Amino acid sequence: MTPVTGSTPPRVAEGPSRDRGLGPRGAAVLVFGSSAAVLVVEIVALRLLAPYLGLTLETSTLVIGIALTAIALGSWLGGRVADMVSPTRLLGPALGISGAVVALTPAVLRTTAEGVRPLLLLIAALTILVPGALLSAVTPIATKLRLTSLAETGTVVGRLSGVGTVGAIFGTVFTGFVLLSRLPVSTILIGLGALLLVGSALVEWRTRGWSGTPALALVVVAGGVGTTVAPGACDTETRYHCARVVADPDRDSGRVLVLDGIRHSYVDVADPTFLEFTYVRAVAAVVDSAFAEGEPLAAHHLGGGGGLTLPRYLAATRPGTRSLVSEIDDGVVRIDREQFGLRPKSGVEVRAEDGRLGLRRLDTGSRDLVVGDAFGGVSVPWHLTTAEAMTDVRRVLDEDGLYVANLIDHGDLAFARAEAATLRATFAHVALLGEPTDIGLAPAGGSRGGNLVVVASDRRVDLRAVQKALDARDTGWRIATGDDLTSWIGDAPLLTDDYAPVDQLLQPYG
Repeated sequence: MTPVTGSTPPRVAEGPSRDRGLGPRGAAVLVFGSSAAVLVVEIVALRLLAPYLGLTLETSTLVIGIALTAIALGSWLGGRVADMVSPTRLLGPALGISGAVVALTPAVLRTTAEGVRPLLLLIAALTILVPGALLSAVTPIATKLRLTSLAETGTVVGRLSGVGTVGAIFGTVFTGFVLLSRLPVSTILIGLGALLLVGSALVEWRTRGWSGTPALALVVVAGGVGTTVAPGACDTETRYHCARVVADPDRDSGRVLVLDGIRHSYVDVADPTFLEFTYVRAVAAVVDSAFAEGEPLAAHHLGGGGGLTLPRYLAATRPGTRSLVSEIDDGVVRIDREQFGLRPKSGVEVRAEDGRLGLRRLDTGSRDLVVGDAFGGVSVPWHLTTAEAMTDVRRVLDEDGLYVANLIDHGDLAFARAEAATLRATFAHVALLGEPTDIGLAPAGGSRGGNLVVVASDRRVDLRAVQKALDARDTGWRIATGDDLTSWIGDAPLLTDDYAPVDQLLQPYG
């Protein structure tokens, strides 16, 4: 009978030894860092794409889906290739190439969005997929390097898998709570690219020399330079926007605030009563018609439209007006102070906060006017559109208070119809202002979309006076109310906190 000799477990065939330059701590650091980097890229990619695709459920789903695909693909291919090629030849290039792609991402995406828009989705997918797959391949490669016998397979695989998960959690939390609150997205990605390149150099040094690293360093430098000269480059990169201030060549004191390539605000730094944008003139027409001339108001603004044009107008035309603005982007507030001359004693107080949360802090019946101006061209904060949010708006208004909001929609205006329906379920009186073709008051010819203004109150507003003011300001807009508005709304759904498919209703490219 042949004795069983199980005291010494068999060695893994052709497995690398522990003296190949990657100890247990080194492997853990690589797996932790690469897993964290995948999540950093995923979260920051959402910020980069939001200005062009919208901060929508579809955009988030797309980015998450691509990132998960990259993780699955990298894990599978990394393990397969590690069984075919010496793992020491794979780690350095995986980190270095990832760093190069990550550093180039801001310049490449913005250039594509500005110049070759149809390719944006493809390029965006590649900038997430390539580094995500390469970084995800690090875990199986490092695992192969650390395996020396079958007796420790479970320990090594379990430890490195756990370390990778912790790294992904760290990357998510650190990016969301620290990086994005302190650094522009391009700085985050270029910095991450540089760190990955350093990691590549260290791994190459420990395992087989410095090959390939100097050339990749040039790519990271190119990413930094490209970000500054790419189309749509920023004067200032805030937490949420790529911001530029453009002087009006036809008006010496005119300034245009451009956020993510879209003209958000026009500010005349010398004359706050000058209103360039049609929707701003429409809001001013409503306010001037609904309240006695020169009467100071207590106003709250859900978003400042970027340049705080309306709060400035109210301060200039109604001395003593107190405007409190909830603006989520403190970077935009800094631009208002540094380049548009916002002064502490101007009658305008700005709080860097979410509009819905800011609304909750206001006392009941404390406002004459609430202005909604937080919607961008392709980004609508859905939680400011629901019946619950509008009920809170109604709560803070006094009995004669007025809610005036700028709506942005395209195509068949499904979102605007749903918002009008929601306001009608909340307020006693609702009216819609816009181009006649957009609000159903002109022969059918298809709506162009863009800006509309909705007015809601529990008291009647003199709409004849509003129309007269609209005409005086040369807007070309009309007013839909009563049966006309009912017909225009049709069977649009009510928006609630439980059901608000705003992303699906909007058609930003319609």
